[in-house]
Amino acid sequence: MSELSEQPLTEAERRLALPRGAYPFASHYVAVDGARLHYADEGEGPPVLMLHGNPTWSVLYRGLIEGLRPQYRCIAPDLAGFGLSVPPPGFSFRPEDHAKLVASLLDHLNLSGATLVAHDWGGPVGLGAAMMTEGRIARLCLGNTWAWPVNGDFHFEWFSKLMGGPIGRFGSERYASFVNLMMPSAMRRRKLSTQELDLYRAPFRELQPRRGMHVFPWEITASRDYLGRLKDFVAVFRGPAVFVWPENDIAFRDKELARWR
Repeated sequence: MSELSEQPLTEAERRLALPRGAYPFASHYVAVDGARLHYADEGEGPPVLMLHGNPTWSVLYRGLIEGLRPQYRCIAPDLAGFGLSVPPPGFSFRPEDHAKLVASLLDHLNLSGATLVAHDWGGPVGLGAAMMTEGRIARLCLGNTWAWPVNGDFHFEWFSKLMGGPIGRFGSERYASFVNLMMPSAMRRRKLSTQELDLYRAPFRELQPRRGMHVFPWEITASRDYLGRLKDFVAVFRGPAVFVWPENDIAFRDKELARWR
């Protein structure tokens, strides 16, 4: 019998009916502002906060956690309504409100000088949490994300209106289209296997509402004021930053990378 087969299922594997070893981390929870946030907290050393985007959850970072935890404290939350995190009653799912919950988590953990690893909506959410908690986040490792208003840019406008509007709402709520359509079509380097897609489908089968998946695209343009405040915050942020920017991403182009630089 292999060592893996002897390991008991973790809580996440049991609750989401995942195969043994798919999420080999202990589950931690914190109650903040009516939410129950789930997060992985692995390893010891300088803290690294890993934030996912839409429509994923902390399982996205499983390989990174396993690689870094011998030297770093790896903290990977599930945003409210994603993974195993329970949103507050009547939650808006707007990025600013996600950021407030993540900021409360940072305060609860009393983090200081953490590195933010984020992509997609993890960028605006994580940077918003940094803006709300001075000194909690001191370094950035960002990939394929943004932190400024994009209103007027047709590349973002059409996607926001389509996937955040009635068509996108129907596709998300009925078919979980972000997981079943957008994720497979967005992969450029290789196709996701059925087993990998099942990891991302799992929370939305029964556990989680699907509203957050279509609110996020709507907020690309609707959160203009919030993104404007993030732009100002980033302009004065002082700390090391590195960008991990895969080419040919369907959302974030060389144009956005040039803006970051």
